[in-house]
Amino acid sequence: MGTRGRGRLADHPPAGPASGSPTGPADDSATGSATGPGNDSGSAPGSGPAPGATEGTAPAPVARGRAERRRTARRAARRRRRSRLREIPLVVVVALLVALVMKTFLVQVFVIPSGSMEQTIQVGDRVLVDKFTPWFGAEPERGEVVVFKDPGGWLENAHGSSTDGVVLRAAKQVLTFVGLLPSDSEQDLIKRVIGVGGDTVECCDERGRVSLNGSPLDEPYLAPGNPPSRQPFKVKVPQGRLWVMGDHRDVSADSRFHMGNPGQGTIPVSGVVGRAFMIAWPLGRVHQLEVPVSLSSVARAPAHGATAPDSPGRGPVPEEPPLVMGVLGILPLVGRRVGRVRS
Repeated sequence: MGTRGRGRLADHPPAGPASGSPTGPADDSATGSATGPGNDSGSAPGSGPAPGATEGTAPAPVARGRAERRRTARRAARRRRRSRLREIPLVVVVALLVALVMKTFLVQVFVIPSGSMEQTIQVGDRVLVDKFTPWFGAEPERGEVVVFKDPGGWLENAHGSSTDGVVLRAAKQVLTFVGLLPSDSEQDLIKRVIGVGGDTVECCDERGRVSLNGSPLDEPYLAPGNPPSRQPFKVKVPQGRLWVMGDHRDVSADSRFHMGNPGQGTIPVSGVVGRAFMIAWPLGRVHQLEVPVSLSSVARAPAHGATAPDSPGRGPVPEEPPLVMGVLGILPLVGRRVGRVRS
């Protein structure tokens, strides 16, 4: 073979083992590699990579068994359950704090136990009472329906003795404090404001109507068949106090029946819990409690010294239960926080 043939072979790289070309001693000069026994760089037979393995690649991980996966899933489920159990006390505490804040500063629910505010408010109605605006100095106006604390002598304070154990009694006290259970100690009533400080309220004119600062009142909210009042009276409301009356005049133990008490039948503005602004239950009676124009439009009387009532309260005093108050007690089947309010 001539030198031209050798030149052509030198121009091409040698074929590897995968090409199927033999590698004998005649190729040693072309490849520049030694395959003899004295070659230290060569690999011993059988020492090469495993079949199917690639140089520089880690072996494939062994797949986990089905039992191990189930154990791992059970451990994760137990961790989630423990996490939820740890969260329950926090959720309860937050809910109690929210109820307490609502009861104290925002809105409170009262359940009406008697008919002294019919037909405006029926027995069993749940009314929402605004406790927020009084914190900004707002005072009750004529015609508004307000909830107020017993000024003294308006309600009976007889309560039955409790048969609850120490633990149950303590739990009830906590729930009562945040407004989720009824309270026997709180004595509240609900009435409509007829006169404010400086007003002169009188009954009755020649047509049997109540007069406010000399202006006869149109009272469409009165219960059917009820006159404005069956007893005559005349009183000038002291400053900082209110004259209140029920809409069902024949059964309402209101200011008229307590004119012999301190305050001459009036109540202090400071004793007002809040303004009832809506009936929230039952659903068929949900509506806002509007302020009658006949009361709100009467001019305020000039401030002068208070005068004693011309007529003391007389006649039998109607018996009224206290109001039941609640924060969560809008629906009858929902836990309700209660104090006593009497209408």
